[in-house]
Amino acid sequence: MTISNNQKMPKLRFLFQHPRHLLALGFGSGLAPKAPGTFGTILGLAAFGLIAGHPLWLQLIIIALLFLIGISICGETAEALGTPDHGSIVWDEIVAMMLVLAFTPPHILWWGIAFILFRLFDIWKPFPIKQCDNLIKGGFGVMFDDLLAAIYAILLIQFSIWLLTIYLA
Repeated sequence: MTISNNQKMPKLRFLFQHPRHLLALGFGSGLAPKAPGTFGTILGLAAFGLIAGHPLWLQLIIIALLFLIGISICGETAEALGTPDHGSIVWDEIVAMMLVLAFTPPHILWWGIAFILFRLFDIWKPFPIKQCDNLIKGGFGVMFDDLLAAIYAILLIQFSIWLLTIYLA
């Protein structure tokens, strides 16, 4: 979600009013005046580094828990901001980027591709992402469209890996 003309950027004070706001706004990364979702995604890259060394099953459990937590914190923060999915809420980008990286080879080039693909799908919102974004509201809606964007990115990355193994074998 981008900051539209009718959305006012929350103040720094809002960030510290409640721990859920601090989390939902990505520890302040969502307060970036331009492209807060991109800054949240960058934070997702860094956050994945904290779990990258764990087995995939544990990474997925952690990411699933962060997703479930996100439903509550994003919903409550969106309500406090008075809009269904305020652009400053970036917890959804953080968690979704972590999911993409769980299925991406641990190499800087692949991580760069993962970052670009996730941002493209998150911004572009191809079918059915845009429709879900418009229909599903609340904290689950905030989280769900980014989950779909992450799945698109994962599928394209995995397809690319498959193609490379065929053509390089």
